Amino acid sequence: MNELDDDQLREMLQRLRRFALWLTREAASADDLVQATVERALSRGAQQRDHGSLRAWLFSILYRQFLDSKRRERRHLRWLSWFGGSEEVGNNTQDIVEAQSGLAAFARLSVEQRALLLMVSVEGMSYKEAAQALDVPIGTVMSRLSRARAALRELTEGAPLPPGLRRFK
Repeated sequence: MNELDDDQLREMLQRLRRFALWLTREAASADDLVQATVERALSRGAQQRDHGSLRAWLFSILYRQFLDSKRRERRHLRWLSWFGGSEEVGNNTQDIVEAQSGLAAFARLSVEQRALLLMVSVEGMSYKEAAQALDVPIGTVMSRLSRARAALRELTEGAPLPPGLRRFK
């Protein structure tokens, strides 16, 4: 695939926006993230590695754009706290509130867990496509997905899970 096909790209916009909305939790930020993703994909279409899945490649770009924006935001908040004289601007320690529904519990998962669950469970990506999108080995995807599902189960059911492995002496 040398050039991105407009039809293929249009087909992916809704999926990209849904993924971005779950990551950012704000419609305007999600739209900005999708726009930045499409711009990057169009400008670097020839760089799509090993002609893999377009979906995995676009999700990878979107996820990395999101992580980069979070890093910039943290750096900006740190500068504000240093020069603004305020105490710990933007310090979001985990405010754990009892989950009211499955969606509330899902929203409380880490960004990485939400991203992986969205890719595999909602978008229907294969483990291989998710591994390509996140640039990690497929075994890492499988173990992280297992932990994400366990965390979601714990949040929705409220009881900690029994340990997965037992020790034998």
